[in-house]
Amino acid sequence: MIKGLFKFLVGLVVLALTLAFAAYFWVQRPMPLRAPAATPVDLSIEPGTSAKAISQAVADAGVDTSPTLLYAWFRLSGQSRQMRAGSYEVAPGTSPERLLRMLVLGEESLHTVTIVEGWNWRQVRQGLDKSEHLRPDSRTLDDDLLMAQLGRPGVGPEGRFYPDTYSYAKGSSDLAVLQRALKSMDKHLQVAWQARLPGVSLKSPEEALILASIVEKETGQGADRPMISGVFNNRMRIGMRLQTDPTVIYGLGEAFDGNLRRIHLQTDNPWNTYTRGGLPPTPIAMPGKAALLAAVQPAKTQALYFVAKGDGSSHFSATLDEHNRAVNRYQRGQK
Repeated sequence: MIKGLFKFLVGLVVLALTLAFAAYFWVQRPMPLRAPAATPVDLSIEPGTSAKAISQAVADAGVDTSPTLLYAWFRLSGQSRQMRAGSYEVAPGTSPERLLRMLVLGEESLHTVTIVEGWNWRQVRQGLDKSEHLRPDSRTLDDDLLMAQLGRPGVGPEGRFYPDTYSYAKGSSDLAVLQRALKSMDKHLQVAWQARLPGVSLKSPEEALILASIVEKETGQGADRPMISGVFNNRMRIGMRLQTDPTVIYGLGEAFDGNLRRIHLQTDNPWNTYTRGGLPPTPIAMPGKAALLAAVQPAKTQALYFVAKGDGSSHFSATLDEHNRAVNRYQRGQK
C-alpha cells in the first residue's frame, strides 16, 4: 500500500516537473507569425482590455499561438493586471515571456517626427502630413481652429513649436505631437527670457521669439548668431529699420520663387522690414535654443550691418561705407 502510494507520488512529481519543463519551454519559445517572416505584427490594446481579451487579440493580430495557453501564462505570471494599453509591434522571434514583459512595461512601437530649426509653419504641416502612422487630425483644421484646439485661441501658429524630434505611438494624433512641441517652445522661451542681458532691445518674450526667428533664418554659421542678434538689437535701439531679407521672403509666402527682387523689397506688407520699422508682427520660423538665447544675449558690438561671405559666415560692419566695401568684396567679387 505504502509502496504503491510512493510510486503514485513519484509519478505526480515527475508529471509536475514535465509540465513545468514544457511550460517553461513554451514560454521561452518564439511564437510563429502568420505574416511574412520579416514582418512584425501590429497589436493594438485599448484601455480596459482584459487579459483574456488581450490573449485573443494577440492571436487575431496574426500571432500563431493558443489564446488559452497565452491567457494561462498571463494569469500564472501574476502580472495580468499590469499590462498596459497601447500600440505594439510583435516582431519575429518574440516569445510569450518577452510579449508579457513588453505589455507590462508599455514598450510601444514608437515612430518619430522631426521639426527642423528654421522651418516655417507651412513646412511643419507638410512634415506632419508625411509622417507614417500619425493620425492627421489637424489636416482639416484651419490655423485659428487648430490653435484653439491646442488651447491657444487667437494666437498664430508661426514660431510656436519647438524644433526637436518627437516620438509617438502608432495611431497617435498629430495634435498630440503639436501640443508637446508647443509646450516645449513655451518652456525654452521662458528660460531664454529669464536669461536676457540687461539693456537688450526687447520688451517681451513675444518680441524675443520674433527676433529669434529672424536670427535663425539669417544665420549660416552658428557662431554668428550672437553677432547677428547684436546688429538687430543695435538697429532697434536707434530706430533703424531691420531690413532683413528673410522677413520679406516670409511675407511673399508661396509666391516666392527663390529669387528675391528689388520690387519685393519695395512692396509693402506687414513683414517687409525694408518698408516698416521695428519687428514684424509675428515670428517667421521655428527658432531653436541657440537662436532664442542669441536673441536675448546679443554680442556687444558696434556693428549695424552684415553680409554673407559665401562660406556660411558673415562679415560685420559698423559703418555703411565699410559695409558697401564688404558687399563689393563678398558678393560682387571686387577687391
